[in-house]
Amino acid sequence: MVEVYFNVRRDLLVVRKGFPVPAISAQGKWRKSKKRVVRISEEIKQAVQSEGYYVRKLSDFKKNCTADQRA
Repeated sequence: MVEVYFNVRRDLLVVRKGFPVPAISAQGKWRKSKKRVVRISEEIKQAVQSEGYYVRKLSDFKKNCTADQRA
């Protein structure tokens, strides 16, 4: 269904299985995750269906986690 990639900054890229890494995310080397993906969130699933890929920076994820812990 999907393939998961990480770059050296541990940013996340999710692409449909069999599709190439999009040019918009070519800012660095992406390595394919060796772990099997069991399920993905609805947000990621919708983005992959509409755009063909989903990209998230690790720094964005960290900001959201710390904001959730403060609330």
